[in-house]
Amino acid sequence: MPHVTFVHGIANKPPKDQLLDNWKYYLSAGGLDLDANDVSCSMVYWADVMYPEPEADASSFESDSGDVGTVSEDDDLSWIDDVPRKERAFVDSLRQRLRFDVESPGNDEYVAEIPMEPSSEEQSPIPFEAVPLPWFIKRRAMKRLLKDVYYYLFNKPWKHATSGNEVLVRDHIRELFINQLAADAAGNDGAHVVVGHSMGTVISYDCLKHVDACVPVTAYMTVGSPLGISEVHDNFAGYDRRDAFPAEKLGGGWVNVYDRLDPVAFDARLANDYQRERTKVIIDEKVKNSGTWRHSSWKYFGQEVLCEHLINMLEL
Repeated sequence: MPHVTFVHGIANKPPKDQLLDNWKYYLSAGGLDLDANDVSCSMVYWADVMYPEPEADASSFESDSGDVGTVSEDDDLSWIDDVPRKERAFVDSLRQRLRFDVESPGNDEYVAEIPMEPSSEEQSPIPFEAVPLPWFIKRRAMKRLLKDVYYYLFNKPWKHATSGNEVLVRDHIRELFINQLAADAAGNDGAHVVVGHSMGTVISYDCLKHVDACVPVTAYMTVGSPLGISEVHDNFAGYDRRDAFPAEKLGGGWVNVYDRLDPVAFDARLANDYQRERTKVIIDEKVKNSGTWRHSSWKYFGQEVLCEHLINMLEL
């Protein structure tokens, strides 16, 4: 039986089973009904490491502002004061690149006009100021991305939000991923595909490339990924763009799906940054999500072209 292992991204999430059902529902809307095609699936769920309670309002699931709060709330950046000097350059550089400190030309609700699409396929990142999303939502998303990426890449200690135990973030989440992947692979003789969204792509790529205990998979899909940001990939151990493809654990292809106005997929195209033996092999697939919050996983999964790629990966 074919199997998909999903990995979610930044911000709080609904309970694990509900999140998985949500993703299956929107894939079905895009043309891939996993149950009808006898495809099993699972979720690498790590939101409970950072959040003591799951997202309560299911109707707000990754809506335009549902999982990033309200104007009156703001994320605390006091953790940056405790960043060691040797790691401060990373935080300062990524903070400058994400540009959430830029002052709004209007107010927190200010929304920029949708920019013109570039004519060239060599697309440079769309600057923070030009992303047509309420200012406070962009700022909140970028702050959470900065924190999640830093705590993961530098394996920082964190008090587990539900257990209360202190864990090393990367070690703990790596264990969640490799254990889920191993359980999914046991007794499965069909195609095994990993699909990561947002920060889930950083976690899944890191494990596939750097963790010996990680079981091999058939194919890989990244969705709304921040892996193209130089501060991210340059901080993977031994990173070399000419041979960054996780060939030892990935037997088949890698498809990267992105929206140009997704603020988390800042430098969205990955083929040049994760080559296989100096050759570009990743398929970078551009889509256009609806509305303003283009990073929503359910908007991506409702895309017909994403489902077509996943159907091919699952050998259906």
